[in-house]
Order: sequence, then C-alpha cells, then structure tokens
Amino acid sequence: MIALILGGGAGTRLYPLTENRSKPAVPLAGKYRLIDIPISNCLNSGVRRMYVLTQFNSASLNKHIKNTYGFDHFNNGFVDVLAAEQTRSNMNWFQGTADAVRQCMKHLVNHKYEHVLILSGDQLYQMDYQALLADHIEKEADISIATIPVNAKDAPGFGIMKVNKGGMIKKFIEKPSPDLLPKWTSPVAAEYKKQDKHYLASMGIYLFNKQVLIDMFAEYPDANDFGKEIIPNAINSSYKVASHAFGGYWTDIGTIASFMEANLELTQNIPQFNLFSNTEKVYTRARILPPSKIRKTTFDEVIFTGGSIIHEANIERSVIGIRTRIEEGSTVKNSILMGIDYYETLEEIAETKKKGHKPHMGIGKNCHIEDAIIDKNCSIGNNVTIKGGSNLEDTETDVFCIRDGIIILKKGAIVQDGTVIGNKSV
Repeated sequence: MIALILGGGAGTRLYPLTENRSKPAVPLAGKYRLIDIPISNCLNSGVRRMYVLTQFNSASLNKHIKNTYGFDHFNNGFVDVLAAEQTRSNMNWFQGTADAVRQCMKHLVNHKYEHVLILSGDQLYQMDYQALLADHIEKEADISIATIPVNAKDAPGFGIMKVNKGGMIKKFIEKPSPDLLPKWTSPVAAEYKKQDKHYLASMGIYLFNKQVLIDMFAEYPDANDFGKEIIPNAINSSYKVASHAFGGYWTDIGTIASFMEANLELTQNIPQFNLFSNTEKVYTRARILPPSKIRKTTFDEVIFTGGSIIHEANIERSVIGIRTRIEEGSTVKNSILMGIDYYETLEEIAETKKKGHKPHMGIGKNCHIEDAIIDKNCSIGNNVTIKGGSNLEDTETDVFCIRDGIIILKKGAIVQDGTVIGNKSV
C-alpha cells in the first residue's frame, strides 16, 4: 500500500482554529496535531510510504511534518507533502478530494504499489490498515470502504451504505432523511444490534486497487469528490465495492463542538481513544521540554503535558498544553489550553509588567476560564473571566470568537486585567 492523506479544505467550521493553520495542523490533546493520527495509524500498520496532500494554510503543517517524521537512509519509508500546484497542463487548485488525488497521481509513478489507501487528516481513531487490506483481498474487491455502525439518530449526518450478507456494498445514499432510513439497514454484528446500530456509515477511508483508481479517473474525468461522485459511480457500475466494518472508536473532528468534545473525552478515567497503548502508539514531534513545575494546585480529570508552570490553581476536566503558565487563584474548567510556543524570560516578563502594555503569556492571577479554548501564545491578565455557555450567541471580535456556546480565544490574543468575556463568573 501507499497512503495519501487528505489535508482538507479551508476548515471554515473549525474557525478560528484554522485562521492561520490547516485542519490537520490543529493541536490535539495538548501535545499532538490531528495529522499525527492517520500517520501513526499507518506506522503502526506497517504502511511507511505516505503523502500528505495540502492546499490551505499549510505552512505550519509542512513544518510539523518536516520536524517530526524523518526516516533513516536504510529503508524506503517517507512522509512527504504534496502541495496543490499550478502546471502548464492544469492551472486549477484542488477542486475536491478526488481531484486532489487525481492531480497527485503523477508523483506516484516511480513507486511500486498495488493498492492506494486514501485517508482523512482530521479524524480521531485507531485502525489496523493491514486488517482492511486483508479483508479487501479476501473479498476480491476493487474498492473497500471503511464503515462504522451508527443508530437512526446519527445516520442522517453520514453517507449510508446498503451492504449485503457478503459484505459488498450495493447502494449508497448521502445524508438520508429519517423517513428513508428503514430501507437502509444492513447486516451488523449482534453487539451493534443491541445498541440499535443498524446502519453502516462511510468513514471516508478508502482502499483502491491501483488500476481501478486510474481507470475511474479516466472514466469520470470531471468527478471532483470521492464521497459524492467517485464512490456512488463505482457502486452503480460493475466495480466490486466492499464494506470493511470497523467497530472501534471513531469521530470526525469537523466543528468546534466536536473538537471540544473529542479533547475533553480524553480526560476520562478510561477514554475510548487510548493514548497509553504499547502497540497503537501516537507519534508526534519530540520536543526537548523541561519537567512541569506545580505548587499547591488541584487537578481533577486533566490531561497535563510538559514544560508548564502552575501555582495555586484549580483545574478540572481540561487539557493543558505545553509550556502553559497559570498563576495563583485561577480556575480552569471544561477548557482546552493549547499552550505556548516559547518561554518569556523573567527579564522580559518584568519589562512587560513595567511598561504595562500587556500581560505576560499565560493565565494571570484570580482568573476564571470555563467552556473555552485558549489558542497558543495568549496573554491573559489578572482577574479575567472567560466563560462560555449555551446562552451565548455566535459572534466574533479581533480577540475571540463564540461558536456553539464555546469561547475561542484567538492565537496570540491579549486580554487585559479585569476583562469579562461571555458569562460572569460565579
């Protein structure tokens, strides 16, 4: 197999986290980035040749991949970036998922491979792609689609497959209305029947035979999207399209709400996504960080990463990113703090305080942060309240956004002493 990981579009639903970075470059769980998930799954599955297809705000993603995934000279593994490019024969940028892969196929001609694995760069899951390949070969499929069982409540949000007892996909419908669902049930394992999960939803993970993918691009030269065009055309024609049923944890991080939920779920005692596996490791950039320093602070259900300095604070159900500073008397609840890219020296902090034009980076004294996402390198003064809630309407300023009741402080934002954003603290 050779893997192509799609970097996604402009990521408007994850704005402002995608204001200056692509979706796959958005930080996850305090120390990772979303792109680390599919790359780690590939490495754990023995897939060591990967291309990441990028177009929007790709500078930070390119830097992360360059600084993280370096292979030695004694194997043929690589993680390379393929950016959208204009050529003499094609002046268009990527028009969709299928068009992105079509435009990049010319870069694969020097590689020997039989199958193309197409992945998304903004999903959270752990999967063995060798099991997908084995199932694909056993069914003698031309195309295999990873599917996940869902219930009637969730089914209208997905592309739903109609699968026969042999595991072959016979029909496909994009986001069916609830009244159509009774006709779209498929055979599922007994454990999913007990959970009323009778529908098989596409996970956006595709495995193509090499020649089949080439033939389909030639047959449908104007098809720009896999989910809306290539896959339905394949199912409705003579191609053998198989379902690979996946029963593990999977979530698509497409909105601020889903991003928040996925991160905070990781703080549970035994979360569904396992960051502590000996075999399904999640790889990321190796940073040379000092140990964290904590004084008189209480933690409850917290993911806590390296290099932080926290004094006399109270932190509950939150994700604390690298190099985070939190001063005494402050409370953080149900929030994501993405951390800081570099340390301010004591001299710089003293000079900043003397001039009085902005607080030092981190969270000051006696602050209350709740239902919020604090992007990197933010400077929050003393006695500041940043508190989200379902009563808040979506809005945007130069400093913050509110989406789905969640307050997102923009990267590098400055919040002066005594500021209240959102609801007042209790």
